[in-house]
Amino acid sequence: MVQIITDSSSLYTREEGEKLGVISIPLCVSIGEKHVRDLEIPVQEFIADIQAGGIPTSSQPPIGDVIEAYESCKGASIINLSMADGLSGTYQTACSARTMVENQEDITVINCRTLCGPHRYLVECAVSMAREGKSAEEIIAMVEEKKKDTKSYLIPQDFDYLKRGGRLSPTVAAVGSLLNLKPILTPNESCTSLDKFGVGRTMNGAAKSIFKQMKKDGVGDQHILYIVHGNAPEDAERIAEMAEKEFPGIDVRIHLLSTVFITQGGPGCVAIQSIRK
Repeated sequence: MVQIITDSSSLYTREEGEKLGVISIPLCVSIGEKHVRDLEIPVQEFIADIQAGGIPTSSQPPIGDVIEAYESCKGASIINLSMADGLSGTYQTACSARTMVENQEDITVINCRTLCGPHRYLVECAVSMAREGKSAEEIIAMVEEKKKDTKSYLIPQDFDYLKRGGRLSPTVAAVGSLLNLKPILTPNESCTSLDKFGVGRTMNGAAKSIFKQMKKDGVGDQHILYIVHGNAPEDAERIAEMAEKEFPGIDVRIHLLSTVFITQGGPGCVAIQSIRK
């Protein structure tokens, strides 16, 4: 038997994971006096707390939770699909927890080198293969292959969040805010930090420049395109409509970001992501 474990970067709540047969371990988020787990506080309530002056912070799952998950699956081949190493300490926590349990030889921790939409898809594919009776080795090979063809771009609305998290220099943040620009960020080659991809004057303009680059990179109807947003449904729907025109036949999926990623990207941020089917 193969048991899939993941974290809330996949946008699966614990309850959704249970229904799918996945153990989804939530990251942690704090704002004011609230210390909660990712995906366990309504986004609208979280943003209201921000608007009231709260400054959110986030962190990886407690190592005890990961150990408990591993120990609950003794006898199974365990595959932990973790969000990109470097963008969080979640992968390192998953690896450290593995060394602390008796069944460590049955555990494989994979750095998915992505997050959110594509991360969710890797989990879906892994679960599907596990249900079909595929071996852990076959599932691992699939994940390692699919994670090579992912793209992610972030369009923030408020640069302070990225500046606090060290993902945007104070100078770029100040200039962007002053000129009301939309900087576009993308993971570097190692997927350990975010680099500046470009700048748009508007959200639509930023999306168009992303689609232009995606076309150059061969993104098409053989991919899934994710539009994930920090409580910006109108922007997400508009960008999804643009995507369907730019990439006829492509599978476009919209998801609401979790509180951890709103903590990093800020309310109103939009990410455009792709992964090959």
